[in-house]
Amino acid sequence: MDIRQITPTYAVSPQIDPEDLAALAQAGFTTIINNRPCSEIPPSHQVDAMQIAADAAGLTFVVLPATHATLTPNLAAQQKQACAKSDGPVLAYCASGTRCTIIWAMMQVGVMSADDIVQTAADHGYDLRAMRDQLDALKNG
Repeated sequence: MDIRQITPTYAVSPQIDPEDLAALAQAGFTTIINNRPCSEIPPSHQVDAMQIAADAAGLTFVVLPATHATLTPNLAAQQKQACAKSDGPVLAYCASGTRCTIIWAMMQVGVMSADDIVQTAADHGYDLRAMRDQLDALKNG
């Protein structure tokens, strides 16, 4: 697993396997957010299989698929709410971790400056420079 700890309570990762969920629970994560649509992945990694493995590991499993059409402030608000409800650290995953980081960036509008959001993402290997103006627009709009 390539877990990137964006904040003390929010990490992102590329696609995880059902077998990874027990280790994630042992690592202290309490909530797993699936930002990957089932249409992108084989049945072995789709929601039903991941939910069964999350339940077995004692994890809360939240499904918020992110596509170009759904990657909106509304999705970020839903993700922020899921994080707020979590009783511990959250891991969000997608294909590469980029969509999860973009969602995190939108969640930070009004909390951090656009420059700090972009820099924090860059510090963890995600280049969100192209989003800087969008982050400012979200703050002002």
